[in-house]
Amino acid sequence: MSKIPVAVAISGGGRTLKNLLEQQHSRAYEVAAVISSSTLCAGNQIAIDHKLPLLVCDFSAKGQEQAQTQVGDFLNEHHIAWIALAGFLKPFPVLQAFERRIINIHPALLPRYGGKGMYGMNVHRAVLDAGDSISGATIHYVTEKYDEGQIISQATVDVSDAQDAEGIAKQVFAAECRLYPYTLDLLVKGETPDHLVIESQRKTDD
Repeated sequence: MSKIPVAVAISGGGRTLKNLLEQQHSRAYEVAAVISSSTLCAGNQIAIDHKLPLLVCDFSAKGQEQAQTQVGDFLNEHHIAWIALAGFLKPFPVLQAFERRIINIHPALLPRYGGKGMYGMNVHRAVLDAGDSISGATIHYVTEKYDEGQIISQATVDVSDAQDAEGIAKQVFAAECRLYPYTLDLLVKGETPDHLVIESQRKTDD
Protein backbone atom coordinates (compact mmCIF):
# COMPACT_ATOMS: atom_id res chain seq x y z
CA MET A 1 0.00 0.00 0.00
CA SER A 2 1.44 3.37 -1.02
CA LYS A 3 2.04 5.94 1.68
CA ILE A 4 0.18 9.25 1.92
CA PRO A 5 2.41 12.25 1.09
CA VAL A 6 2.60 14.92 3.79
CA ALA A 7 4.27 18.34 3.77
CA VAL A 8 5.74 19.56 7.07
CA ALA A 9 5.92 23.30 7.78
CA ILE A 10 8.70 24.59 10.05
CA SER A 11 10.09 27.82 11.51
CA GLY A 12 12.98 26.58 13.63
CA GLY A 13 15.33 23.70 14.28
CA GLY A 14 13.06 21.03 12.86
CA ARG A 15 13.08 18.56 15.75
CA THR A 16 9.42 17.67 15.16
CA LEU A 17 10.16 17.24 11.46
CA LYS A 18 13.00 14.91 12.44
CA ASN A 19 10.67 12.92 14.70
CA LEU A 20 8.05 12.53 11.96
CA LEU A 21 10.74 11.35 9.55
CA GLU A 22 12.15 8.85 12.04
CA GLN A 23 8.75 7.29 12.68
CA GLN A 24 7.34 7.26 9.15
CA HIS A 25 8.69 3.79 8.35
CA SER A 26 5.99 2.25 10.55
CA ARG A 27 3.23 4.71 9.61
CA ALA A 28 0.86 5.28 6.69
CA TYR A 29 2.25 8.76 5.97
CA GLU A 30 5.44 9.82 4.24
CA VAL A 31 7.09 13.22 4.65
CA ALA A 32 7.31 14.22 1.00
CA ALA A 33 8.11 17.95 1.21
CA VAL A 34 9.04 20.72 3.64
CA ILE A 35 7.80 24.32 3.83
CA SER A 36 9.93 26.83 5.74
CA SER A 37 9.27 30.39 6.88
CA SER A 38 12.90 31.52 6.66
CA THR A 39 16.24 30.79 5.03
CA LEU A 40 17.64 30.90 8.59
CA CYS A 41 15.64 27.91 9.86
CA ALA A 42 18.08 25.25 11.01
CA GLY A 43 15.48 22.65 10.08
CA ASN A 44 15.99 23.45 6.40
CA GLN A 45 19.15 21.36 6.54
CA ILE A 46 17.13 18.32 7.59
CA ALA A 47 15.08 18.64 4.40
CA ILE A 48 18.25 19.03 2.36
CA ASP A 49 19.90 16.03 4.02
CA HIS A 50 16.84 13.88 3.24
CA LYS A 51 16.70 15.24 -0.34
CA LEU A 52 13.17 16.54 0.22
CA PRO A 53 11.64 19.33 -1.87
CA LEU A 54 11.97 22.54 0.17
CA LEU A 55 9.96 25.74 -0.21
CA VAL A 56 11.13 28.84 1.66
CA CYS A 57 8.91 31.88 1.38
CA ASP A 58 7.79 35.07 3.10
CA PHE A 59 4.82 34.47 5.40
CA SER A 60 4.75 38.01 6.79
CA ALA A 61 1.63 40.13 6.39
CA LYS A 62 2.97 41.81 3.26
CA GLY A 63 3.97 38.48 1.74
CA GLN A 64 0.84 36.48 2.56
CA GLU A 65 -0.83 36.71 -0.84
CA GLN A 66 2.29 35.61 -2.68
CA ALA A 67 2.96 32.91 -0.08
CA GLN A 68 -0.51 31.46 -0.59
CA THR A 69 0.11 31.14 -4.32
CA GLN A 70 3.59 29.69 -3.84
CA VAL A 71 2.42 27.18 -1.25
CA GLY A 72 -0.54 26.08 -3.36
CA ASP A 73 1.64 25.53 -6.43
CA PHE A 74 4.27 23.69 -4.37
CA LEU A 75 1.72 21.34 -2.80
CA ASN A 76 0.16 20.55 -6.16
CA GLU A 77 3.55 19.97 -7.78
CA HIS A 78 4.49 17.37 -5.17
CA HIS A 79 1.02 15.79 -4.89
CA ILE A 80 0.72 16.55 -1.17
CA ALA A 81 -2.36 15.21 0.63
CA TRP A 82 -1.87 16.60 4.16
CA ILE A 83 0.04 19.45 5.81
CA ALA A 84 1.51 19.14 9.31
CA LEU A 85 2.68 22.31 11.03
CA ALA A 86 5.67 21.60 13.26
CA GLY A 87 6.81 24.61 15.22
CA PHE A 88 5.57 26.90 12.47
CA LEU A 89 5.35 30.42 13.94
CA LYS A 90 3.78 32.39 11.10
CA PRO A 91 0.15 32.53 9.92
CA PHE A 92 -0.21 29.60 7.53
CA PRO A 93 -2.47 30.11 4.50
CA VAL A 94 -5.65 28.10 5.00
CA LEU A 95 -6.12 26.77 1.50
CA GLN A 96 -9.66 25.79 0.53
CA ALA A 97 -8.35 22.71 -1.26
CA PHE A 98 -6.86 21.52 2.05
CA GLU A 99 -9.82 22.16 4.31
CA ARG A 100 -9.48 19.91 7.40
CA ARG A 101 -6.21 18.57 6.05
CA ILE A 102 -3.92 21.11 7.73
CA ILE A 103 -3.02 20.26 11.32
CA ASN A 104 -0.84 21.74 14.03
CA ILE A 105 0.64 20.57 17.31
CA HIS A 106 0.56 22.91 20.31
CA PRO A 107 2.62 22.33 23.50
CA ALA A 108 -0.27 22.67 25.96
CA LEU A 109 -3.77 21.39 26.57
CA LEU A 110 -5.89 23.73 24.48
CA PRO A 111 -8.01 25.75 24.91
CA ARG A 112 -5.72 26.77 27.78
CA TYR A 113 -2.46 28.55 26.96
CA GLY A 114 -3.25 29.14 23.30
CA GLY A 115 -3.44 32.14 21.02
CA LYS A 116 -1.03 34.73 19.69
CA GLY A 117 2.27 34.83 21.56
CA MET A 118 1.68 31.45 23.18
CA TYR A 119 4.44 29.31 21.70
CA GLY A 120 7.60 27.57 22.85
CA MET A 121 8.85 28.44 26.31
CA ASN A 122 6.17 31.12 26.73
CA VAL A 123 3.63 28.32 27.10
CA HIS A 124 5.64 26.32 29.60
CA ARG A 125 6.40 29.38 31.74
CA ALA A 126 2.67 30.14 31.85
CA VAL A 127 1.92 26.58 32.98
CA LEU A 128 4.61 26.82 35.67
CA ASP A 129 3.42 30.23 36.89
CA ALA A 130 -0.16 28.94 37.13
CA GLY A 131 0.98 26.02 39.27
CA ASP A 132 -0.68 23.44 37.03
CA SER A 133 0.12 19.81 37.80
CA ILE A 134 -0.99 18.58 34.37
CA SER A 135 0.13 19.86 30.99
CA GLY A 136 0.45 18.17 27.63
CA ALA A 137 0.14 18.54 23.88
CA THR A 138 -2.76 19.16 21.52
CA ILE A 139 -3.22 18.43 17.83
CA HIS A 140 -5.88 20.51 16.11
CA TYR A 141 -7.07 21.56 12.68
CA VAL A 142 -5.61 24.85 11.48
CA THR A 143 -7.94 27.80 10.91
CA GLU A 144 -7.34 31.49 10.37
CA LYS A 145 -7.33 32.05 14.15
CA TYR A 146 -4.38 30.88 16.23
CA ASP A 147 -5.02 27.61 18.09
CA GLU A 148 -8.81 27.77 17.70
CA GLY A 149 -9.33 24.92 15.26
CA GLN A 150 -11.18 21.78 16.32
CA ILE A 151 -9.15 19.62 18.68
CA ILE A 152 -8.28 16.21 17.24
CA SER A 153 -6.19 14.61 19.97
CA GLN A 154 -4.34 15.41 23.18
CA ALA A 155 -1.69 13.82 25.37
CA THR A 156 -1.60 14.72 29.05
CA VAL A 157 1.58 14.87 31.10
CA ASP A 158 1.98 14.95 34.88
CA VAL A 159 4.32 17.89 35.50
CA SER A 160 3.77 18.13 39.25
CA ASP A 161 7.44 17.31 39.90
CA ALA A 162 8.82 19.81 37.37
CA GLN A 163 11.12 22.40 38.91
CA ASP A 164 11.19 24.83 36.00
CA ALA A 165 9.75 25.60 32.57
CA GLU A 166 12.58 23.71 30.89
CA GLY A 167 11.59 20.57 32.76
CA ILE A 168 7.99 20.94 31.62
CA ALA A 169 9.14 21.52 28.04
CA LYS A 170 11.18 18.32 28.06
CA GLN A 171 8.27 16.21 29.30
CA VAL A 172 5.77 17.77 26.92
CA PHE A 173 8.02 17.31 23.90
CA ALA A 174 8.40 13.62 24.75
CA ALA A 175 4.59 13.39 24.65
CA GLU A 176 4.51 15.28 21.34
CA CYS A 177 6.92 12.76 19.84
CA ARG A 178 4.41 9.99 20.55
CA LEU A 179 1.21 11.90 19.80
CA TYR A 180 1.99 13.52 16.44
CA PRO A 181 3.05 10.46 14.40
CA TYR A 182 0.25 8.39 15.93
CA THR A 183 -2.46 10.96 15.19
CA LEU A 184 -1.16 11.78 11.71
CA ASP A 185 -1.13 8.07 10.90
CA LEU A 186 -4.79 7.76 11.88
CA LEU A 187 -5.81 10.86 9.94
CA VAL A 188 -4.19 9.89 6.65
CA LYS A 189 -5.88 6.48 6.91
CA GLY A 190 -9.24 8.19 7.34
CA GLU A 191 -9.57 7.06 10.95
CA THR A 192 -10.29 10.48 12.43
CA PRO A 193 -9.98 10.38 16.22
CA ASP A 194 -12.92 11.77 18.19
CA HIS A 195 -10.94 14.06 20.52
CA LEU A 196 -8.62 11.22 21.45
CA VAL A 197 -6.89 11.68 24.81
CA ILE A 198 -3.75 9.76 25.72
CA GLU A 199 -3.59 9.51 29.48
CA SER A 200 -1.10 11.22 31.75
CA GLN A 201 2.52 10.19 31.68
CA ARG A 202 4.33 10.62 35.00
CA LYS A 203 7.93 11.74 34.88
CA THR A 204 10.43 8.99 35.58
CA ASP A 205 14.08 9.49 36.43
CA ASP A 206 16.65 8.34 33.90
